[in-house]
Amino acid sequence: MAISLVPVPRARLIVGAMALVVGAAILVLTHTYSFYFDEWTFILTAPDWTWSTYLQPHNEHPVMLLRLIYAAILSTVGLRSYLPYMAVLLALHAASAVLLFELVRRRAGDLIAIACAALFLVLGAAWENLLWAFQIGFVGSVACGLGMLLAIAGPSTRRRLVTAALLLAGSLMFSGIGVCFVVAASVQLALTPARRRELLWFAPVIAAFGAWYLAFGHNGTPPNPPPTAANIALLPQYAAWGLGQSAAGLIGEGGTWGPPALVAAALAIGASWWRRRPDPFALGVLAALLTVYVITGIGRAQLGYQQAGAGRYVYEGAVFWLILLADAARGLPWRGTWRPALAACLFLACFSSAVLLFSFAAAKGVQMQREVADLQALTAERSDPCMNPGASVDTFVMPQVDKPAVYYRATDRYGDPTAGLPITDRGDFDRARSNLVISGCR
Repeated sequence: MAISLVPVPRARLIVGAMALVVGAAILVLTHTYSFYFDEWTFILTAPDWTWSTYLQPHNEHPVMLLRLIYAAILSTVGLRSYLPYMAVLLALHAASAVLLFELVRRRAGDLIAIACAALFLVLGAAWENLLWAFQIGFVGSVACGLGMLLAIAGPSTRRRLVTAALLLAGSLMFSGIGVCFVVAASVQLALTPARRRELLWFAPVIAAFGAWYLAFGHNGTPPNPPPTAANIALLPQYAAWGLGQSAAGLIGEGGTWGPPALVAAALAIGASWWRRRPDPFALGVLAALLTVYVITGIGRAQLGYQQAGAGRYVYEGAVFWLILLADAARGLPWRGTWRPALAACLFLACFSSAVLLFSFAAAKGVQMQREVADLQALTAERSDPCMNPGASVDTFVMPQVDKPAVYYRATDRYGDPTAGLPITDRGDFDRARSNLVISGCR
């Protein structure tokens, strides 16, 4: 019997339980975390937000829904706890895993779909998207995009098409990653003659995104150094590295594992397509996978090809790899020694990814300890007449916090994130205090 034909009773319940367990485990791992890096850009400017602010990009990404989520939590919980922000991130990650399961299940059966969901849930190589609440933007784009693909995978009804268009709009309003799902849907429908007219349902969404990009999209802060025309020449190496890292990330590996993982994944998919011609859905997913690194490379290749392997980009590439590799695995046998062998491979891959995720969580925990000490120093120095009004408390973890008065305005409104916490890192606390005062004032 082929693995795709093996039924699994209560498969949805199993995936839902896995998502809850993994989400709870990550919440425990991140319970000491605080606000980090780009989050401070939002927090420090939030008191001045107007409705037009929601249309402004962040790092050239549309972030309407990301801003809306942060505005909602800031106005209720404030800065007193990081848990609600992480809970939203992990809820979106769980939704993505469940939607991935549903997509793969329709094409490759219960067992492969459960395996894909398990690999995706503990994707340690994508740690940035699992351990930093600000990545709600990228993770939200993936969740909405997968929902859109699931909607158009079913019968062509008006209700499904409206739902798909709304979900595609949501994906684009979370981040620019939504463009990859625009490509996936467009290729799939364009290659299906009977469904080409359905592209018209997405036309208003694409037109609105284009209008936003022309009016606001160029206002975001470009990377330093900014992209140049030379990025086009760098694209092949950048894209190849990113594709390899996202493939290797499925088994909890990276670095030098990337090139052989890319070759192995490409050969597996190529062999499958040699035996069975790929359908429009698979070609759309392949186009989306390539788009992830082509678009990213156009704007980021000047930073070095290794940047394509960052965890925030591995996450998106892994989603599309899993869908394509699930198709290639449909014909694997499920009998004799194949059963324990395949189960062992899945276990080892999940275990490797989980260990990698734990390692990154521990390392970031140390970094968060330093940040908490920096924030405590800001609180301690608030009434010090020797405070430098233009001081940066820590350019490594909080370069955005370079004006203490602006930080105090935010904490007066939203609460002190370190209130009631004991000083546990005296060295960083003392160093941060010295950074805040005028030299020789005392």
